[in-house]
Amino acid sequence: MEMTDVTRAIAAATSVAASLDLPAHDATVLHNSNKLALRLTPCDVFARVAPVGQEVARCEVELAQRLAEAECPVCPLESRVEPRAYVRDGFVVTLWTYFAPVSPHITPVDYAKALAQLHAGMREVDVPSPAFTDRITEAEEVVADPDRSPELADADRVFLGGRLAGLRRAIDERGAVEQLLHGEPHPGNVLSTQHGPLFIDLETCCRGPVEFDLAHVPEAVCEHYPGVDPELLDECRQLVIAMVAAWRWERGDQFPNGRAFGDELLRVLRAGPPWPTLDTVTARLDDLGDTGGLDDLDGSMDAAPKVV
Repeated sequence: MEMTDVTRAIAAATSVAASLDLPAHDATVLHNSNKLALRLTPCDVFARVAPVGQEVARCEVELAQRLAEAECPVCPLESRVEPRAYVRDGFVVTLWTYFAPVSPHITPVDYAKALAQLHAGMREVDVPSPAFTDRITEAEEVVADPDRSPELADADRVFLGGRLAGLRRAIDERGAVEQLLHGEPHPGNVLSTQHGPLFIDLETCCRGPVEFDLAHVPEAVCEHYPGVDPELLDECRQLVIAMVAAWRWERGDQFPNGRAFGDELLRVLRAGPPWPTLDTVTARLDDLGDTGGLDDLDGSMDAAPKVV
């Protein structure tokens, strides 16, 4: 969000909290991208704020409740108020339990176990959700429209559009079992808490093969997840790289130094296998000072914990 919008969003969040008898005299910005993540004090509430029309907060609240009931490792909603989306001054505010950060080291074993537990719970939850292929369509539309991606070179536009289409066909032809997924369970969407890893940002949920979720996590995590189809995982990793590359070239993209990231992802796609995970690409560019970190890829709530 632009700073003027940040100021208004903070005012909306503190106003909502105050109206619910949650004292919120101060607000600390934990993350700012397409949505704002705040710690409100002294009530100690985790608030997420997005402009009206740019969020799926109501669906996220419902899903969070259902998953919490299924004892899935998700960040719970704030228990002191009614669990719903609150609209105030052009913003939608949702209130969540704040967890003080603990040691930021999540082991691959714990990460994989938490993700498998989340997937198991999601198989028991029946909620309307988009297909993961809808995300491919969104990326294809960005690439195909020069008005939406004016800085993307013609040769790169043809290459990226072809790769997206080809991967859609290849994955579809596998006929893999699909289920409800997190959608983007990368380290930036995992909190390290005293209760273990907890997933956040459920508004990215979609239906697809579990390998699509695994394509977002570090390689070491996949090694501890049971029953992975390695060939499908490779295709999903390529797909994620291609989709993120497309979004980095979209006009108005707020990712720090996003064009540099987009260039690197195109280079990775052209270089061929082995296909790196997003955290590997991000770490490489972070070492060069070229990106803002994995947690900025989709506007998640907090900084990515280290996976060791």
